[in-house]
Amino acid sequence: MKRRIFMEFQARNDRYDQMQYRRCGRSGLMLPLLSLGLWHNFGSLNDPAEQEQMLLTAFDHGITYFDLADNYGPPYGEAERTFGRILKKDLLPYRDELIISTKAGYRKAKGYLLSSTSLHIFVLTNACNLNCVYCQARDHEHAHVEKMSFETAEKAVMTALQSPEHYLNFEFQGGEPLLNYPVIRHIVEYAEKNKQAHSIQYSVVTNLTLLSDEMLDFFEQYDVRISTSLDGNSELHNANRSDRLGVGSFENVVAAIKKIQARNLPIGAIQTTTRQSLSKSKQIIDTYRELGFQSVFIRPLTKLGTAIPNWNEIGYSASEFVQFYRECLSYILELNKQGKPFSEGHAGIFLSKILSGQAQNYMELRSPCGAAIGQAAYYFNGDVYTCDEGRMIAEMGDSAFKLGNVYKNSYDEMMSSPVCKTVCAASVLESLPECTDCVYQPYCGTCPALNYASEHNVFKRDARGYRCQIYRGMLDAIFAILFRNDPKDIEILQTW
Repeated sequence: MKRRIFMEFQARNDRYDQMQYRRCGRSGLMLPLLSLGLWHNFGSLNDPAEQEQMLLTAFDHGITYFDLADNYGPPYGEAERTFGRILKKDLLPYRDELIISTKAGYRKAKGYLLSSTSLHIFVLTNACNLNCVYCQARDHEHAHVEKMSFETAEKAVMTALQSPEHYLNFEFQGGEPLLNYPVIRHIVEYAEKNKQAHSIQYSVVTNLTLLSDEMLDFFEQYDVRISTSLDGNSELHNANRSDRLGVGSFENVVAAIKKIQARNLPIGAIQTTTRQSLSKSKQIIDTYRELGFQSVFIRPLTKLGTAIPNWNEIGYSASEFVQFYRECLSYILELNKQGKPFSEGHAGIFLSKILSGQAQNYMELRSPCGAAIGQAAYYFNGDVYTCDEGRMIAEMGDSAFKLGNVYKNSYDEMMSSPVCKTVCAASVLESLPECTDCVYQPYCGTCPALNYASEHNVFKRDARGYRCQIYRGMLDAIFAILFRNDPKDIEILQTW
């Protein structure tokens, strides 16, 4: 190593003796049997001396082909800078012996823009057997219970299958989707018969209180992933999620979770934070751990549906939520240091963007977001909306985010509609006046539907607003941990 730091690099004279080379097609270009791809070993988190040694050792053994891409790092672009530095310092005399490939013009961070709609949400009914205090799916347009018919389900499936995206996720929601379980079965079986080249993953978002063995058998047969809501211990959960008579659902949810786990089936859960949660960060996390979960997704309240009239009882300021989030992160890190692995979902998404420059498939934290181009929501009457939040706003009486209807419009017609184009434009942070010069912008995202609900403008994003302050506060909490530069903390965060 010292020879390469203080002396000019001299390649071995016998570097081509042991390597095999083969002609590339009809060209005169000879390529080594092995190449070196830089991927994620050549970013700012790795030792520069070790990076240099790997590249020069490869060249000394006859490897002349090096593969790069502008998303290699992390952060993305860093591997190209690393190779350029070593090329200039050590390998420039051998430039005519090197083959260097890259993927110019493609950013992994925006790679989802090369895909089409992958998440298709089927809203099977407006009915629900619970009466949650923050319900975002309460239908104000329809005074009576509605369910998706078999015919509408088939029309929705065939519309979804028009997406050019190979990998699709069909997600069943409501209301409570298990109240229309026969249509879940029909959609899965119908899609399997008609999917052709598509690969489909199925999931259901349910309160679990109606889950039967018959349903579980079917979900296991078709690998239907199950997700539920769990707000903490019995006191917290029951205060938020009770039935029409005020009876809490915690015991039924826990029983269903254990039944699912007994079959070794995966199950996810999302926590929603209310005012009552703010002083109970440890209890919430302990409840998740006691039930066998390896992570928790700490979610703030959204001002939609019944959360609006109940805000004085369940709501809070952005700063109050951020303090709660900091307490959660601190406790989770403490647990990890005790040898109890656990993670927080929002932090994992932010860290992915901070440390690797790559956006996970979480629509609200992408730019542009996933509305229409990443997801679509099929209402029980065949109406199609840009996203789940768009149909929630429709349930409040405003159809501004409606793309069309499966009986009247094709997938291509809806994806090229003015609504789709407007929502996509409104979610590009780099072009929004309030966001373009914000230091948090590379790691953030926006939701035109929530902007519209709160400010009646899909393009407006008040930097002093509730959700903006929450995201900035969450990022500050994560950066504070990173800036401490505690090796143990960094090691834990990298696993998330």
